[in-house]
Amino acid sequence: MFIERVKPLSDAVVNTTETVISAEEANRNYVYENRRYVGRKEFIAYIMFDFAQNFTINKYNERFIFDVVRIDFNFQALVNFIGGIWDVVNDTFIGAIVDRTRTRWGKFKPYLVALAIPGTIGALLYWLLPIFFPNTAENDLVKFITYFALAVTRETIETFRGISVTGMLATISPHPVERTRLITMAHLLSIGDNVPEVLMSLLIDGINNGILKNLSMKNLYVAMGCFTTLVSGSFAFYFSLVAKERIIQSQKGPSVLEGIKSILNNKPILLITLAEFLGSFSINTGMTNYYIDVLGSSSIYMIVGIPGGFVSTPSFAWVPWFRRHFSTKTLWLLGSSTGDFLMALVFLFGSIGGIKNGLYKRRLPMIIAIMIQETLFMFVYGIRKVIPKEMYNEAMDYCEWKNGYRTEGMTSVARGLATKLVHTVGATIRSFLMKQIGYVQGAGHLKQSDKTKYYLFAMSTVIPFVTGILGIIPKLFYDLDGEKRERMYMDLLQRRDEKVREASKDNGFAQIESGEV
Repeated sequence: MFIERVKPLSDAVVNTTETVISAEEANRNYVYENRRYVGRKEFIAYIMFDFAQNFTINKYNERFIFDVVRIDFNFQALVNFIGGIWDVVNDTFIGAIVDRTRTRWGKFKPYLVALAIPGTIGALLYWLLPIFFPNTAENDLVKFITYFALAVTRETIETFRGISVTGMLATISPHPVERTRLITMAHLLSIGDNVPEVLMSLLIDGINNGILKNLSMKNLYVAMGCFTTLVSGSFAFYFSLVAKERIIQSQKGPSVLEGIKSILNNKPILLITLAEFLGSFSINTGMTNYYIDVLGSSSIYMIVGIPGGFVSTPSFAWVPWFRRHFSTKTLWLLGSSTGDFLMALVFLFGSIGGIKNGLYKRRLPMIIAIMIQETLFMFVYGIRKVIPKEMYNEAMDYCEWKNGYRTEGMTSVARGLATKLVHTVGATIRSFLMKQIGYVQGAGHLKQSDKTKYYLFAMSTVIPFVTGILGIIPKLFYDLDGEKRERMYMDLLQRRDEKVREASKDNGFAQIESGEV
């Protein structure tokens, strides 16, 4: 697709029929004009990719390992710890490799295309574990070694793909308005991506309550896991083939030291990273375990989400209005903290009556309480989904503005390293905690003790809020907004225009403007 280039304005004033404006004001308007680089085919591929991210049954991963594959909690803790350390080590090398990649297809696309099929195969093998190891004990050594090797291999592939996806989405358009529009429209149009989770919850309840006597939990997980993997993998592969990078990278890839420098002098990314790091101390066993083991139905998550469903979609339409009237810092705080705060209130309500006779075990009161929490949270759902993604994209633009080059790879690694270390420790602790609170693997439907049920309730409501509250502090200092943000994009437009003119001498103007690198 050829996009006609609009030349940046000179320092002279620009005459119009209405008034006379300065070049600075004109360039500022240019940043926010409704100009689009992404064509229809690529736009559809972007929607398909966003759809693929949620067309999974990953919400039930933990239950899959608990109840079907049945890996001992101590083994799980070991996998989480060693796998997490490996993840931290390989991230550093992979980030540097990606940042120094320069090909005719771009910086990120080669990894997305090359690893799409191996990544899909790895996910299929994961869901097929119960077929390879039927009726084995929790501490079966061969099963554990296979599970561990598969986890490490998948993690390595996903690191390459994760860094590349983040970079691709940040460079798919040079204009912040179009990126925000793409993120918003993708969430609005990804209709039906939660169908597998809804279907899984109904089928799990049917099995647990003896309604679906001819369907086993093992066959359900294997069939649904493989099906969603093939669909989501195909959609992601199509996006990898179609998507284009439209921000020209520096001719020479940055060194590791330059990559580290670009992170240290990038205040937005430092604050984002610190907030994620402190927030990752949050310990959460998930509402799925609470719904199944305490309230006795995984389908409850659908019921409590019904009123909020009427609010979540319109919440995306409110994002542009919020963008115009509130700072990024305010929206970041609002979107990231509202849900956890409301869930802490749910804990206080459910604790009425104590451990033995508490409301937390009664379906109707808890459905009403969580339904209210979900509905209120959905008012800021659009903000929570759109703002953080665009903040990261803007932080990459800030890196280019500050240093003259982009380091999506090393920046992704920096964001992930500290957080992954904490998550590794947290996942290890969580596995031990499940054992300490008396959770019995394979105990059967609603067979956990009252003490265990109460702790599951606490660890899915108030404990995440309390243990992750420090993550709020860095958000108070975020300042890439207003005049500073405007000035950054005005400068970047001028620099990128110069790069286009230089590159067009050798490669041809139409090729550059169409997004081909």
